[in-house]
Amino acid sequence: MMRIKTLLFFPFLQKIKPRLLPISGLEHIKKDEWSAIDYDPQFDVRSPFLRLLCGPVSISVVLYSRETLHPKLYFDFGEGFSEARSAKLLHLENDLYRTEIILPACIKRVRFDPNEAICSFRLASFQIRAHSKPLHILHQFASVARYDHHSNAETLRIFKKSYARYRKHGLSGMLERLDKEYRNLHPKKIQRATPKHSTYMNWIKHHEEKSETDEVTQLSRMPLISVVMSTYNTPTHYLQKAIQSVLTQSYPHWELCIADDASDNKETLQLLRSYQKESDKIHIQFRRENGHISAASNTALKMAQGEFIALMDHDDMLAPHALLEAVKAINQYPHAKLLYSDEDKIDEKGRRYDPHFKTEWNPDLFFSQNYLSHLTIMRKELFEQLGGFRSGYEGAQDYDLLLRSLDYLEEYEIIHIPGILYHWRAIEGSSALNSAEKPYTSEAGLLALKDYLYKRYPDTEVKLGMVPNTYKVVYPLQRVPLISLIIPTRDSYAILHKCIQSILEKTRYKNYEIIIIDNQTKDLKTLDYFKQLRSRYPIIRIVSYDKPFNYAAMNNFGATQARGELLGLINNDIEVISEEWLNEMVQHALRPGIGAVGAKLYYDDGTIQHAGVILGIGGVAGHSHKYFHRNDDGYFSRLKIIQNLSAVTSACLILRKKLYLEVGGMDAVYLKVAFNDVDLCLKIRQLGYRNLWTPYARLYHHESLSRGAEDTKEKKIRFAREVAFMQKKWGAQLQTDPYYSQYLTLRHEDFTIDPGHHPKKS
Repeated sequence: MMRIKTLLFFPFLQKIKPRLLPISGLEHIKKDEWSAIDYDPQFDVRSPFLRLLCGPVSISVVLYSRETLHPKLYFDFGEGFSEARSAKLLHLENDLYRTEIILPACIKRVRFDPNEAICSFRLASFQIRAHSKPLHILHQFASVARYDHHSNAETLRIFKKSYARYRKHGLSGMLERLDKEYRNLHPKKIQRATPKHSTYMNWIKHHEEKSETDEVTQLSRMPLISVVMSTYNTPTHYLQKAIQSVLTQSYPHWELCIADDASDNKETLQLLRSYQKESDKIHIQFRRENGHISAASNTALKMAQGEFIALMDHDDMLAPHALLEAVKAINQYPHAKLLYSDEDKIDEKGRRYDPHFKTEWNPDLFFSQNYLSHLTIMRKELFEQLGGFRSGYEGAQDYDLLLRSLDYLEEYEIIHIPGILYHWRAIEGSSALNSAEKPYTSEAGLLALKDYLYKRYPDTEVKLGMVPNTYKVVYPLQRVPLISLIIPTRDSYAILHKCIQSILEKTRYKNYEIIIIDNQTKDLKTLDYFKQLRSRYPIIRIVSYDKPFNYAAMNNFGATQARGELLGLINNDIEVISEEWLNEMVQHALRPGIGAVGAKLYYDDGTIQHAGVILGIGGVAGHSHKYFHRNDDGYFSRLKIIQNLSAVTSACLILRKKLYLEVGGMDAVYLKVAFNDVDLCLKIRQLGYRNLWTPYARLYHHESLSRGAEDTKEKKIRFAREVAFMQKKWGAQLQTDPYYSQYLTLRHEDFTIDPGHHPKKS
């Protein structure tokens, strides 16, 4: 009888090897070698068979470059290219990039962007394989069944057992569950052509399609909101939509203050004058000289009479309920001086996509990028204290304004309004469509951040970040305190040796000691290694912990043995990648107000193991961006920027010894193995400290190689007990992580939208 293996490798109908023709940003060197000469190189993908493609498709590209590449595909289903109809090609191995996509309709055109930056590359192969829907389902079923049973048993018997798990959900439910399990098995492979778009449409239906007119009458306080806008030769079809989005606000107490910066486009001027006549709530000043956006915005500000000022760009749109939600937040938080909302993008045809569900106030994230952005609302008196916008920061004038406002604000006066209140126009040439489109905005933001930080913290250094419009703040070490690296272990010579040698050979920070906590090692090779370490390295001590395994207790014991001002909690299966890892972490651990500092950890295959901890995932907590590719930017660049998070893993964690002792260390009674690091970080946060994660400290984490998985009955009972303890102790805090949106999933670790999640009213 045919075995499952046979079905697994023959699910295709046809292969297509299209021609790739350069559209823009490309220079042909020779044969299959190319140079990308700008930030948006593009190929047109051509084949007579493309229009026949629909349903499951896999695309494989062999692409070589010395630089890190981020190739992407765009699909036109008859309505043009857009970010909502795109898919990243994932780097699997060597020079191979691949994605599996489900096309919802027949495509008209395909565009291939080999990178998002200037580079040289060799394009060796580009291949598309089309699958039939029935065979694709069969392929998924075979893959899941094979994984379920780990067996070479006959196909029919395996299918019968697997089918029993799904049949109670009906055909559509069975196919949905099958698709989810297949994607969980192959997280690096599967994408859809419109996953974010379709999921986001469901979210909009759940959360926005409702009448809110009755809510206005329930407000005890209804301040005047001045919407401030500057224009300059704005295309009338975008300007009209922007103004109409203000006119149709469900909250009635607003005014629109527009400063036209000496436009010479007759249609723009005519449209502005018509609106000026139409509504007495629209005030327009026509400037005689062009002064650029900062000067024009200040002109608009002078007209504002409202208690609060809302900033709006001339081609963007407000959500119909934007000002109402803002005023509801003002009523809920009377002390609010600065408010900001979530946002999305809107293309030329009015289609919304790429929603940015933001964190609560996150200072270190804000110093890494202007994540507040849109919609921003401030008290008018705060604008007056700041003196409005400053010339010389055009392109990041709003970032400069927000940075300067921090001197006049307490953290509790900065309020995040969860919900999409602003639609950022993504059109050709805008930074909304491509963050590299206007490189001067990065430079202007860098200038603003330098100006703010140098005046307050003169020793800091500010650099451009790893992606456009992001930054890295460096806090140079004024002193080099001793740090005690605590490494619990038992036997496991091979992984411990790799860990210790990588620290000794790759750590540029030199003032450290290593304390190995020996938990009843019996292996002779490991014991012999201990002898070698004692004799060769004075900075290494091996101390005995002759009790049953208790990860929390061993770290607490190590802290009592530590001589350092700082503690480093390090797993024995850690391997250093970046030489600056300790410098990067120590600089933050020494900062006032910072608690635990975590690192960027990779699995052996280069995918992300840890990029900080998100509360609530899986019931207690999960790792941010788990299984993402090492070169991925992450959710709005969060894999590549320093930020505050609720918790970080103790597989590699740095903090002050004094703080560790102050919170009582790890809970060795109720959290002997799992979640003791999350509990530690929450205790630190409870004292008012901010925990921090940095992508600039990079290490491998060969996870749980020495302890093993939670796969025995005893381990499962212990784990369930620890879950219950965490849920009882921290309660609602586990469901309301301030550094993660309430609209994102708590079932997975990938920042996807959960359209069915209804947050509790506060």
